[in-house]
Amino acid sequence: MAATAQAFGNAEIIQIADAVAREKHIDRESVLEAMEQAIQIAGRRKYGAEQNIKAEINRRTGEIQLFRVTDIVEEMPELEEERIGKMLVADAQKINSSLKAGDSIRDPLPPIDFGRIAAQTAKQVIVQKVRDAERERHFEEYKDRVGEIINGVVKRVEYGNVTVDLGQAEGFIRRNELIPRENVRQGDRIRAYVYDVRRERSGPQIFLSRVRPEFTAKLFAQEVPEIYDGIIEIKAVARDPGSRAKIAVFSHDPSVNPVLSCVGVRGSRVQAVVGELQGEKIDIIEWNPDEATFIVNAISSAEVSKVVLDEDNGRVEIVVPDDQLSLAIGRRGQNVRLASQLTGWSIDILTEETESERRTQEFNKLSNMFITALDVEEVIAHLLVTEGFTSIEEVAFVPIEELATIEGFDEEVAQELRNRANDWIEAQDKEFRAKMKELGITDDLATLEGLNNDLIIALGEKSIKSRDDLADLAIDEFKELLPETGMKDAEINELIMAARAHWFEGETAAEGEQPEA
Repeated sequence: MAATAQAFGNAEIIQIADAVAREKHIDRESVLEAMEQAIQIAGRRKYGAEQNIKAEINRRTGEIQLFRVTDIVEEMPELEEERIGKMLVADAQKINSSLKAGDSIRDPLPPIDFGRIAAQTAKQVIVQKVRDAERERHFEEYKDRVGEIINGVVKRVEYGNVTVDLGQAEGFIRRNELIPRENVRQGDRIRAYVYDVRRERSGPQIFLSRVRPEFTAKLFAQEVPEIYDGIIEIKAVARDPGSRAKIAVFSHDPSVNPVLSCVGVRGSRVQAVVGELQGEKIDIIEWNPDEATFIVNAISSAEVSKVVLDEDNGRVEIVVPDDQLSLAIGRRGQNVRLASQLTGWSIDILTEETESERRTQEFNKLSNMFITALDVEEVIAHLLVTEGFTSIEEVAFVPIEELATIEGFDEEVAQELRNRANDWIEAQDKEFRAKMKELGITDDLATLEGLNNDLIIALGEKSIKSRDDLADLAIDEFKELLPETGMKDAEINELIMAARAHWFEGETAAEGEQPEA
């Protein structure tokens, strides 16, 4: 590179630029720009740092030209360093009346001879610019490879963190991105998933992983041509790295079995992936658009008797025979945990005996409620529960004809049950109003959407008596006041924001007003 600095001013400079560009795999123009910058620095050393010196290298002949450049401005900057190379319009027009703001005056300067110090400075500038260009090229190359699997050689292992030589750049695998108990040594060939590429001062940082679900998906895409061709789609992957994984696949071609295609002849395809993942067991599951069927498939190892979905809360209860409970849950809960990750549902596993006991308890609880509220015999309460009634309000507002269709009921019985249900609701409402008055709860809180009577009274007993009182609460304060509600943070936040809505009504109206023409 010393020769490069000393060769300025002759045609060999083009040959040197071409050689450096080829050697470093960077753009020839970047090398020539670095040389121009080096010449400019040397020019300022000779002609003065207060001069705005520009250098140009002829891209064909290698001839170097130096100029003193003066920019024409309407106002001179306040800072002294910003005034370098600038001239006011009035002064410039004394030289040439056609000059205006935005123009430049370029005064040619005689060529300079490079001394030892100038040559060394030029060399440092060129080396740094070439290195910067290399880093930028590496970043541009690898930033588009996020989401790919990449091959490399282990360069060094420090405190469990692995540096990987990728050829033109280095990748980095953090300790927690390696498969547990995986033994990696210097010189080993390794494959990993590129999950992030960042531009840093020291060069591009390429972050790799061997534990992310995407790594498993990409490995299958490499081993199974049907996935690469788009015939089979990987819908979801859940992993317990180094132990077990579940992968949900779906075929867009009815004639192609997605599970068998991923397993391969005698398990050849799945075994190739298992080998790369250090023996991690893989359950290949057929994805199904029906949520209940997909969840049953995801449990895979156990026989399922019943599935109950709670779509509002994203929860599902799975009932299995008593002898299948341990299989469904898996070792240390692994099977149900992976199934939950795969499907996106929170899964609860119950035995048939437990589910039967709970159903009996709920049946008795509802029956007792109807017996007490409607003052009816046990057999009538049981009939109501069996027909799916779960509240007094349902009995009060269901059409007479529908109620009368219950076996053993007629229109007279149905009408009497509706009357008793309405009487009970009126009595509860009267009691609620009296309690509200006693606690001093305002109507604006009582009419707030999302609050039931029990919650309104509970808030009143904690001195939250108006809509503004509720609006002033934070989520943590609400939970501290009423921990027994079991409400989620999102539900509490929605309730508090509804209470605050009236604070912003005036602002919204003002924003909506437009000035008349």
